[in-house]
Amino acid sequence: MACRSLDRAEAARQRILAEVPGADLEILQIDLGRLASVREAAETFKSKTSRLDILINNAGIMFPPYSKTEDGFESQMAANCFGHFLLTSLLIELMPDSPDSRIVWLSSNAHKTGKIAFDDLHFEKKYSKTAAYAQSKLACLMYALELDRKLKASGKRIRSNCAHPGGAETDLSRHMAPWVLGLMKITILPFIVQSAADGALPTLEAALSPTAEGGRYYGPQGFLEMRGPSGIATIAKPALDVEASKKLWQLSEQLTGVGGKIGPVGVAP
Repeated sequence: MACRSLDRAEAARQRILAEVPGADLEILQIDLGRLASVREAAETFKSKTSRLDILINNAGIMFPPYSKTEDGFESQMAANCFGHFLLTSLLIELMPDSPDSRIVWLSSNAHKTGKIAFDDLHFEKKYSKTAAYAQSKLACLMYALELDRKLKASGKRIRSNCAHPGGAETDLSRHMAPWVLGLMKITILPFIVQSAADGALPTLEAALSPTAEGGRYYGPQGFLEMRGPSGIATIAKPALDVEASKKLWQLSEQLTGVGGKIGPVGVAP
Protein backbone atom coordinates (compact mmCIF):
# COMPACT_ATOMS: atom_id res chain seq x y z
CA MET A 1 0.00 0.00 0.00
CA ALA A 2 1.90 3.01 -1.31
CA CYS A 3 0.45 6.00 0.54
CA ARG A 4 1.34 9.57 1.45
CA SER A 5 -0.17 9.55 4.96
CA LEU A 6 1.06 6.77 7.22
CA ASP A 7 -1.81 7.32 9.68
CA ARG A 8 -4.51 7.03 7.00
CA ALA A 9 -2.72 4.07 5.44
CA GLU A 10 -2.61 2.23 8.74
CA ALA A 11 -6.31 2.93 9.33
CA ALA A 12 -7.10 1.51 5.89
CA ARG A 13 -4.90 -1.50 6.58
CA GLN A 14 -6.77 -2.22 9.78
CA ARG A 15 -10.14 -2.00 7.98
CA ILE A 16 -8.95 -4.48 5.38
CA LEU A 17 -7.58 -6.85 8.00
CA ALA A 18 -10.93 -6.75 9.82
CA GLU A 19 -12.61 -8.05 6.66
CA VAL A 20 -9.76 -10.27 5.41
CA PRO A 21 -7.76 -11.39 8.46
CA GLY A 22 -5.22 -13.27 6.37
CA ALA A 23 -4.34 -10.34 4.12
CA ASP A 24 -0.61 -9.70 3.73
CA LEU A 25 -0.32 -5.91 3.68
CA GLU A 26 2.69 -3.66 3.98
CA ILE A 27 2.71 0.15 3.90
CA LEU A 28 5.17 2.08 1.75
CA GLN A 29 5.29 5.83 2.32
CA ILE A 30 5.38 7.94 -0.84
CA ASP A 31 4.44 11.49 -1.81
CA LEU A 32 3.78 11.47 -5.56
CA GLY A 33 4.08 15.26 -5.58
CA ARG A 34 7.80 15.09 -4.71
CA LEU A 35 10.27 13.40 -7.05
CA ALA A 36 12.70 12.84 -4.16
CA SER A 37 10.01 10.94 -2.25
CA VAL A 38 9.24 8.83 -5.32
CA ARG A 39 12.88 7.89 -5.73
CA GLU A 40 13.21 7.05 -2.04
CA ALA A 41 10.07 4.88 -2.11
CA ALA A 42 11.30 3.04 -5.20
CA GLU A 43 14.62 2.27 -3.52
CA THR A 44 12.82 1.06 -0.40
CA PHE A 45 10.59 -1.19 -2.48
CA LYS A 46 13.57 -2.63 -4.37
CA SER A 47 15.35 -3.35 -1.10
CA LYS A 48 12.44 -5.55 -0.02
CA THR A 49 11.59 -7.44 -3.20
CA SER A 50 12.84 -8.20 -6.70
CA ARG A 51 9.43 -8.61 -8.32
CA LEU A 52 6.43 -6.40 -9.08
CA ASP A 53 3.36 -7.81 -10.81
CA ILE A 54 0.88 -4.92 -10.82
CA LEU A 55 1.40 -1.18 -10.48
CA ILE A 56 -1.70 1.00 -10.17
CA ASN A 57 -0.94 4.70 -10.63
CA ASN A 58 -3.88 5.90 -8.58
CA ALA A 59 -2.82 9.02 -6.65
CA GLY A 60 -4.66 12.20 -7.52
CA ILE A 61 -5.60 15.69 -6.39
CA MET A 62 -8.30 17.89 -7.94
CA PHE A 63 -8.90 21.64 -8.09
CA PRO A 64 -6.44 22.81 -5.39
CA PRO A 65 -5.39 26.47 -5.10
CA TYR A 66 -2.41 27.24 -7.31
CA SER A 67 0.92 26.07 -6.01
CA LYS A 68 4.18 24.74 -7.37
CA THR A 69 6.08 21.84 -5.87
CA GLU A 70 9.70 21.81 -4.79
CA ASP A 71 10.50 20.45 -8.27
CA GLY A 72 8.87 23.47 -9.92
CA PHE A 73 5.76 21.64 -11.17
CA GLU A 74 2.13 22.76 -10.93
CA SER A 75 0.78 20.61 -8.09
CA GLN A 76 -1.82 18.63 -10.06
CA MET A 77 0.64 17.75 -12.82
CA ALA A 78 3.19 16.82 -10.17
CA ALA A 79 1.03 14.43 -8.14
CA ASN A 80 -1.22 13.11 -10.89
CA CYS A 81 1.38 12.69 -13.64
CA PHE A 82 5.09 13.23 -13.14
CA GLY A 83 5.28 11.28 -9.89
CA HIS A 84 3.61 8.29 -11.52
CA PHE A 85 5.80 8.61 -14.60
CA LEU A 86 8.95 8.51 -12.48
CA LEU A 87 7.68 5.67 -10.27
CA THR A 88 6.84 3.57 -13.33
CA SER A 89 10.26 4.20 -14.84
CA LEU A 90 11.98 3.11 -11.63
CA LEU A 91 9.94 -0.04 -11.01
CA ILE A 92 9.18 -1.46 -14.46
CA GLU A 93 12.49 -3.34 -14.41
CA LEU A 94 11.05 -5.54 -11.65
CA MET A 95 8.05 -6.64 -13.73
CA PRO A 96 8.08 -10.10 -15.34
CA ASP A 97 7.57 -10.11 -19.09
CA SER A 98 4.06 -11.51 -18.91
CA PRO A 99 0.52 -10.43 -19.89
CA ASP A 100 -0.33 -10.75 -16.19
CA SER A 101 2.08 -7.88 -15.45
CA ARG A 102 -0.02 -4.72 -15.52
CA ILE A 103 0.56 -1.00 -15.27
CA VAL A 104 -2.76 0.79 -14.78
CA TRP A 105 -2.97 4.58 -15.06
CA LEU A 106 -5.96 6.44 -13.60
CA SER A 107 -7.62 9.01 -15.82
CA SER A 108 -11.03 10.70 -15.67
CA ASN A 109 -13.93 11.84 -17.80
CA ALA A 110 -12.29 15.24 -17.37
CA HIS A 111 -9.66 14.19 -19.92
CA LYS A 112 -12.26 14.87 -22.63
CA THR A 113 -11.91 18.62 -22.05
CA GLY A 114 -8.15 18.47 -21.52
CA LYS A 115 -5.40 20.03 -23.56
CA ILE A 116 -1.65 19.66 -23.07
CA ALA A 117 -0.41 23.24 -22.77
CA PHE A 118 3.13 22.66 -23.98
CA ASP A 119 3.73 26.44 -23.96
CA ASP A 120 2.62 26.77 -20.31
CA LEU A 121 2.58 23.29 -18.80
CA HIS A 122 2.70 24.59 -15.22
CA PHE A 123 0.13 27.38 -15.68
CA GLU A 124 2.61 30.11 -14.81
CA LYS A 125 0.84 32.61 -17.08
CA LYS A 126 -2.72 32.05 -15.93
CA TYR A 127 -3.99 29.32 -13.62
CA SER A 128 -7.22 27.45 -14.15
CA LYS A 129 -7.68 24.69 -11.61
CA THR A 130 -10.16 22.88 -13.84
CA ALA A 131 -7.96 23.14 -16.94
CA ALA A 132 -4.94 21.94 -14.96
CA TYR A 133 -6.86 18.94 -13.67
CA ALA A 134 -8.18 18.08 -17.14
CA GLN A 135 -4.64 18.38 -18.53
CA SER A 136 -3.30 16.01 -15.89
CA LYS A 137 -5.96 13.40 -16.58
CA LEU A 138 -5.39 13.63 -20.33
CA ALA A 139 -1.67 13.20 -19.73
CA CYS A 140 -2.27 10.03 -17.69
CA LEU A 141 -4.26 8.49 -20.53
CA MET A 142 -1.62 9.51 -23.05
CA TYR A 143 1.07 7.92 -20.85
CA ALA A 144 -0.88 4.66 -20.74
CA LEU A 145 -1.31 4.47 -24.50
CA GLU A 146 2.23 5.57 -25.31
CA LEU A 147 3.75 3.05 -22.89
CA ASP A 148 1.61 0.33 -24.45
CA ARG A 149 2.98 1.25 -27.87
CA LYS A 150 6.55 1.22 -26.56
CA LEU A 151 6.15 -2.15 -24.88
CA LYS A 152 4.59 -3.74 -27.96
CA ALA A 153 7.29 -2.26 -30.21
CA SER A 154 9.96 -3.82 -28.01
CA GLY A 155 8.24 -7.22 -28.04
CA LYS A 156 7.30 -7.12 -24.36
CA ARG A 157 4.08 -8.66 -23.04
CA ILE A 158 3.55 -6.34 -20.07
CA ARG A 159 0.21 -4.58 -20.45
CA SER A 160 -0.17 -0.84 -19.94
CA ASN A 161 -3.76 0.32 -19.82
CA CYS A 162 -5.95 2.94 -18.18
CA ALA A 163 -9.13 3.23 -16.15
CA HIS A 164 -11.41 5.84 -14.64
CA PRO A 165 -13.93 5.54 -11.78
CA GLY A 166 -16.69 7.74 -13.19
CA GLY A 167 -18.33 9.67 -10.39
CA ALA A 168 -17.10 8.00 -7.22
CA GLU A 169 -17.93 9.09 -3.68
CA THR A 170 -14.48 9.96 -2.32
CA ASP A 171 -12.83 13.03 -0.81
CA LEU A 172 -11.28 14.00 -4.15
CA SER A 173 -13.68 16.95 -4.21
CA ARG A 174 -12.37 18.39 -0.93
CA HIS A 175 -11.05 21.52 -2.67
CA MET A 176 -14.44 22.39 -4.16
CA ALA A 177 -16.46 25.18 -2.56
CA PRO A 178 -18.91 23.79 0.06
CA TRP A 179 -21.86 25.62 -1.49
CA VAL A 180 -21.10 24.06 -4.89
CA LEU A 181 -20.95 20.59 -3.37
CA GLY A 182 -24.13 21.23 -1.43
CA LEU A 183 -25.99 22.30 -4.56
CA MET A 184 -24.69 19.32 -6.52
CA LYS A 185 -25.76 16.89 -3.81
CA ILE A 186 -29.41 17.92 -4.18
CA THR A 187 -29.39 18.19 -7.96
CA ILE A 188 -27.12 16.05 -10.16
CA LEU A 189 -24.94 13.94 -7.84
CA PRO A 190 -27.62 11.31 -7.11
CA PHE A 191 -27.68 10.55 -10.84
CA ILE A 192 -23.94 10.48 -11.56
CA VAL A 193 -22.21 9.28 -8.38
CA GLN A 194 -21.59 5.74 -7.21
CA SER A 195 -19.78 4.27 -4.22
CA ALA A 196 -16.01 4.28 -4.02
CA ALA A 197 -16.11 0.46 -4.17
CA ASP A 198 -18.08 0.51 -7.43
CA GLY A 199 -15.79 3.23 -8.76
CA ALA A 200 -12.82 0.93 -8.19
CA LEU A 201 -14.22 -1.82 -10.44
CA PRO A 202 -12.79 -0.48 -13.73
CA THR A 203 -9.34 -0.28 -12.14
CA LEU A 204 -9.67 -3.86 -10.91
CA GLU A 205 -10.77 -5.00 -14.35
CA ALA A 206 -7.78 -3.32 -15.98
CA ALA A 207 -5.40 -4.79 -13.40
CA LEU A 208 -6.78 -8.30 -12.91
CA SER A 209 -9.05 -9.45 -15.72
CA PRO A 210 -7.40 -12.04 -17.99
CA THR A 211 -9.19 -10.39 -20.93
CA ALA A 212 -8.06 -6.83 -20.14
CA GLU A 213 -5.79 -5.62 -22.90
CA GLY A 214 -2.95 -3.16 -23.13
CA GLY A 215 -3.86 0.14 -24.72
CA ARG A 216 -7.46 -0.07 -23.53
CA TYR A 217 -9.43 2.36 -21.37
CA TYR A 218 -11.89 0.98 -18.81
CA GLY A 219 -14.72 2.81 -17.08
CA PRO A 220 -18.41 2.74 -16.10
CA GLN A 221 -20.88 2.00 -18.88
CA GLY A 222 -23.91 3.87 -17.53
CA PHE A 223 -25.20 7.42 -17.94
CA LEU A 224 -22.41 9.70 -19.26
CA GLU A 225 -19.96 6.94 -18.26
CA MET A 226 -20.30 8.18 -14.69
CA ARG A 227 -21.63 5.02 -13.04
CA GLY A 228 -22.60 1.44 -13.81
CA PRO A 229 -20.81 -1.79 -14.70
CA SER A 230 -17.24 -1.65 -15.98
CA GLY A 231 -16.34 -1.93 -19.64
CA ILE A 232 -14.53 -0.18 -22.47
CA ALA A 233 -14.66 3.60 -22.02
CA THR A 234 -14.55 6.42 -24.57
CA ILE A 235 -11.16 7.92 -25.41
CA ALA A 236 -11.19 11.54 -26.53
CA LYS A 237 -9.39 12.33 -29.78
CA PRO A 238 -6.48 14.34 -28.22
CA ALA A 239 -5.41 11.26 -26.23
CA LEU A 240 -4.96 9.38 -29.51
CA ASP A 241 -2.53 11.95 -30.93
CA VAL A 242 0.63 9.87 -31.25
CA GLU A 243 2.97 12.78 -32.02
CA ALA A 244 1.70 14.81 -29.06
CA SER A 245 2.05 11.74 -26.84
CA LYS A 246 5.67 11.27 -27.92
CA LYS A 247 6.35 14.95 -27.22
CA LEU A 248 4.76 14.69 -23.77
CA TRP A 249 6.73 11.51 -23.07
CA GLN A 250 10.05 13.10 -24.01
CA LEU A 251 9.27 16.19 -21.96
CA SER A 252 8.33 14.03 -18.97
CA GLU A 253 11.63 12.16 -19.29
CA GLN A 254 13.49 15.47 -19.17
CA LEU A 255 11.51 16.88 -16.25
CA THR A 256 11.81 13.73 -14.12
CA GLY A 257 15.36 12.89 -15.16
CA VAL A 258 14.73 9.30 -16.19
CA GLY A 259 16.37 9.56 -19.62
CA GLY A 260 14.53 6.90 -21.59
CA LYS A 261 14.42 4.12 -18.99
CA ILE A 262 10.89 3.04 -19.94
CA GLY A 263 10.86 0.93 -23.05
CA PRO A 264 12.99 -1.92 -24.41
CA VAL A 265 15.62 -1.45 -21.69
CA GLY A 266 15.02 -2.29 -18.06
CA VAL A 267 12.14 -4.74 -18.27
CA ALA A 268 12.55 -8.06 -16.44
CA PRO A 269 12.94 -11.10 -18.74
